[in-house]
Amino acid sequence: MNSVQPAKHPVVLTIAGTDPSGGAGIQADLKTFMSLAGFGTSAITAVVDQNTMGVKSIHPIPHEMVREQIQSVAEDLPVRAVKTGMLHDSQLIQTVSRAIRDFDLSQNLVVDPVMVAKGGASLLLEEAQESLRQSLIPLARIVTPNLPEAEVLARMKIENAQERLQAAQAILDLGAQAVVIKGGHRYSASQDAEDFYLDQSGRSFTLSCPRIETQHTHGTGCTYSAALATFLVHGYDLDQAMVSAKAYIHAAISQTLGLGHGHGPTNHWAFQENPQHYIPQVIIHELKH
Repeated sequence: MNSVQPAKHPVVLTIAGTDPSGGAGIQADLKTFMSLAGFGTSAITAVVDQNTMGVKSIHPIPHEMVREQIQSVAEDLPVRAVKTGMLHDSQLIQTVSRAIRDFDLSQNLVVDPVMVAKGGASLLLEEAQESLRQSLIPLARIVTPNLPEAEVLARMKIENAQERLQAAQAILDLGAQAVVIKGGHRYSASQDAEDFYLDQSGRSFTLSCPRIETQHTHGTGCTYSAALATFLVHGYDLDQAMVSAKAYIHAAISQTLGLGHGHGPTNHWAFQENPQHYIPQVIIHELKH
């Protein structure tokens, strides 16, 4: 990386697949970066034929070309944060992991372990799960799985708060600095969407917002992790970035656009209208570590 001083609009890099319908993937990430005054850059890992009704086909970009995209950005622009999204196979995960190490891009690395699309299509081959655990997650400042993804990474079921804690610890044991297990998928009858955070120091807390019953949740994981990366690149500490990213995605889901015939996209501009209105409830836990 070069020695250019941080810009007014700091540079964020997304490494992910595309979504021509604009609700997820690279397109959602760039919208999120821009809406939060980050300068978005990208390395495309796959061209995905999808819309709000589902994924039709996936066309992977050659692995070396993915690395070359990352290198071109890192050699020219002062990248301050990176988020990863769809990484389809084991070799690609290893290629991306090497590039992140080689170009010193792990300082604010947000790993969104994308596994399944909203419509149910698999976005991560089963053979790639171990590479994700062993190659990429150890580089992460924070990993952002939903409940099903956390179950895969931790190799266990999550049906209550204690099991969620155990799964979070198992993911930390892979080497990540922190993990947040998102609560959009229920393990209980809670009326809130509750995210659970744990880091290597043993600090933990939950962030809760009222659960919104809507089918317009396409790209929520992409948007959440992109917001988190952008708040980090603006100099927020991890606690502040978590609270702000939770508020951002809650706003995006709350103010639906009503687009598409399936799982519609979220509203990437809603947060700016009244940021304080969406701040989540935060409960700090004292845990032994």
